[in-house]
Amino acid sequence: MYIAMNRFKVRPEDQEAFKKRWLERNVYLKTVPGFVSFHLLQGPIREDHVLYASHTVWGAYADFEVWTRSEQFRAAHAGAGSGRSLTLTHPEFEGFEVLQEIVAEN
Repeated sequence: MYIAMNRFKVRPEDQEAFKKRWLERNVYLKTVPGFVSFHLLQGPIREDHVLYASHTVWGAYADFEVWTRSEQFRAAHAGAGSGRSLTLTHPEFEGFEVLQEIVAEN
């Protein structure tokens, strides 16, 4: 598995607009082979920002690469960069190969 994350430093006064952008957007991930799950995370509050992260799980790194070259990716990111910036900096991408997964027993 592969986990792709983007970290966003959102100005405190722009939190609601940031969440609205994410929660009301068109979602194309479900149509891409190898997609497992997505989470939008809200993290700690700092003096000048609130940390958010998008967390996407893929079956393999190759699946993530296919996503980044897909028509769905282009459609999902078509509006990125338009409108007023709600973050202090550009998103910070982090990618991780999963070395171990432990799941709950049912």
